[in-house]
Amino acid sequence: MPRYAEQKHVPYRPDQMFDLVADVARYPEFLPWCVGARIRSHTDAELVADLTIGFGPFRESFTSRVTLDRPGHITVRYENGPFRYLNNRWKFSEDPRGCLIDFFVDFEFRSRVLQMAIGAVFTEAVRRMVYAFLKRARDVYGPPAATMSVVPVPAKG
Repeated sequence: MPRYAEQKHVPYRPDQMFDLVADVARYPEFLPWCVGARIRSHTDAELVADLTIGFGPFRESFTSRVTLDRPGHITVRYENGPFRYLNNRWKFSEDPRGCLIDFFVDFEFRSRVLQMAIGAVFTEAVRRMVYAFLKRARDVYGPPAATMSVVPVPAKG
């Protein structure tokens, strides 16, 4: 039953970070352990996707329904595959430094072998995944200074 939550300030706009996370079809290009993605259906408000994850000798596919509430929230609901359950939420909020990302994931594999395999490296694996999104933002949007507007700070005195 690994669970992970993190809040992170990033120097990109909420809509930019939302777009990166919502672009599930591109996950295999940059997301560690994601070796395949297929979008079954897609609207402005929701997508259904099959993802294949691979680590070591393990390779598993699962289907999830992703609710897109642009630009503030993305919620992932597990539909079928190797998990007992999977809960994943992203929240993107305006912040003077760009965007505050609030990330949460909680899941359990059906297989005890898979659960034990991921349990040993879970926190590091999720940190790498969050970092991969931040690196993707830099690759897609350029260095932070190129994407931010300057927020004036009132002079003291």
